[in-house]
Amino acid sequence: MPGDVLQRIASAVTPAVMVSACGLIALGLINLAQVLSLRLREVAREFRSPSVTERRRDNLRAQVAILGRRHQTVTRALFLDYGAILAFAVTSLLFLGHGIFPVPHAVEASAFLIGVLLLCGSAVFGILAVHLNGGALRLEQEDILVQEESGDETD
Repeated sequence: MPGDVLQRIASAVTPAVMVSACGLIALGLINLAQVLSLRLREVAREFRSPSVTERRRDNLRAQVAILGRRHQTVTRALFLDYGAILAFAVTSLLFLGHGIFPVPHAVEASAFLIGVLLLCGSAVFGILAVHLNGGALRLEQEDILVQEESGDETD
């Protein structure tokens, strides 16, 4: 194989590796979205229970609000991650198609850069989702600690 063809294949493999990395990130984000959905169902089931006090219902309402924001944040991260997958796949196609039709190097580099930027955006939303998790956990912790201090264990 001529050196130019090998170079093009090597150039096409780099975005393909990024596609695999983004795919793994997508699996983690999908798993997180499923966990959030499960937690929301658990909170809703507890909220509907007739034995739940009004104080606990207020706490559950606040948790639902946080869970909703966190789910939106994870969804945005997932959309950006899928956008990155698309950009890296397009980059690979551009590198491989270069022998068939002329593609300016700036176009190839731009497609890869877009993928990197989308992946960075996905990471930012992932960080925000982790931060939101702390808020819901603090609410649960405060509720339990208040319950222990008051000696009320019927909630």
